[in-house]
Amino acid sequence: MVIRQKIQAITGHYADKNRAMLFKNSLCLLLTLIAVLLLQGQTALSANLSDQDLALLQRTSKAFATIAKEVTPGVVAVQVEKTADTGGMMQFHGDPFGFFDDPLFEHFFGPQFRPKRSPRNQPKAMGQGSGFIISRDGYILTNNHVVDGADTIKVKLADGRELKAKLIGADPQSDVAVIKIEGNNFHALPLGDSDKLEVGEWVIAVGNPFGLQHTVTVGVVSAKGRSRIGINDYEDFIQTDAAINPGNSGGPLVNIQGEVVGMSTAIFSRSGGYMGIGFAIPINMAKSIKDQLLDSGKVTRGWLGVIIQEVDEDIAQSFGLKNAKEGVLIAEVAKDSPAEKAGLKDGDIILDMNGVKTTDVGELRNKIALMRPNTVVKFTILRDGKQMPVSVTIGEQNPAKMAKLDTPKLIKDIGITVQNLTPELAEQFGYKMGQGVIITDVEPGSLAAQAGLRPGQLIESVNQKPVKNQVDFHKAIASSDKNTLVLKVRSGTMSRFVAIRIR
Repeated sequence: MVIRQKIQAITGHYADKNRAMLFKNSLCLLLTLIAVLLLQGQTALSANLSDQDLALLQRTSKAFATIAKEVTPGVVAVQVEKTADTGGMMQFHGDPFGFFDDPLFEHFFGPQFRPKRSPRNQPKAMGQGSGFIISRDGYILTNNHVVDGADTIKVKLADGRELKAKLIGADPQSDVAVIKIEGNNFHALPLGDSDKLEVGEWVIAVGNPFGLQHTVTVGVVSAKGRSRIGINDYEDFIQTDAAINPGNSGGPLVNIQGEVVGMSTAIFSRSGGYMGIGFAIPINMAKSIKDQLLDSGKVTRGWLGVIIQEVDEDIAQSFGLKNAKEGVLIAEVAKDSPAEKAGLKDGDIILDMNGVKTTDVGELRNKIALMRPNTVVKFTILRDGKQMPVSVTIGEQNPAKMAKLDTPKLIKDIGITVQNLTPELAEQFGYKMGQGVIITDVEPGSLAAQAGLRPGQLIESVNQKPVKNQVDFHKAIASSDKNTLVLKVRSGTMSRFVAIRIR
């Protein structure tokens, strides 16, 4: 019996081996046939294309090549040296392209993934990115995260020259920085108008991914106005499918006129490399930041003094709006703020600003922040079912005041989104008005998800402080000085305490 089992095992082994060989041979034959058919198809396609069609394709190809030739001389490689900090970091080997040294890698995956270096062998940590020349006398735009904390900055031009650069100014909140090299007659790139850019337009990204200088990729604008990505404090990203990889950070995104319409900044990736989604800072935002950095070396932002939130369908119905895309709701007005002095109140809905409809919280926040203090803004608001105009003189942002009014970053880190209870939601889930804030979204894999929080649950208190609305919730989170948040969470008729360690 044992001998028979051994014979069967040996026979099965060779049968499996023969089947594997047969499959391998069949696969090779199939791939060969596909290749032949594709070659025949290409020949047939070329034969069926008219001379006019071929000429059009050739002109399109030449157009991209021409733009690349015009843009490439104005794109630079930015190399930085920073004081090494190797404590507690993971160690990587075999990184010939400097992938793990790129600041974009740390920007997305955190400092714990930076390479561990030996102080004896390499006392300086190296980083790399891209930039583009914006004036003939050597001013260059790049990302703040490329040059942040750099001891020395070097720029390599398209003609091979390497020059030392000086940091003129940087704005971490928008991730924009200005550096300068000494000299004249540099190849400056023209800056376009990102507001005129439309979804579906062709764009070209140029940069130094993985240290491969002056790499050109082509794609389209996938979307505009991407905010709440969680990368910068102020976000209004252009989304593109033009390939962007570590090393592209700070490089230009140009339109088919060869004008810079964005600055490549970030990627959405689960692998660390390109997955079809890249983000670029609109050049109009970068220009505004650049102008302030050149004028004063710092960025001064406008301040309205309100907490604002999106209008959902339930809020729209209760306020008499046709749909949820008609305005932005003011949840709280700060004392002695420009908003309070102008007469704005909690519960007002901002319908438009300076005649332009307002539908997105991130967009409105960015517009206010980019305004110079003492700018007069005209709002149309909805109050008690009636529209009325309100003029506000924008103030200057004060970090101490903003800390009390902005949605705490900690809420984003926890991975939770909440909103006020509406009569409809209270009835649907069996809660009472003013009982707490309802969870509307939990980010997969977040601290909130790990703690078992789910949409539809009600948060009644934070660290023993009752929360009746979003304002209470934000204040309770912001005022917490503990390492752990203790939330009282209700699901239907049952409630429990949930502890989330945040520090």
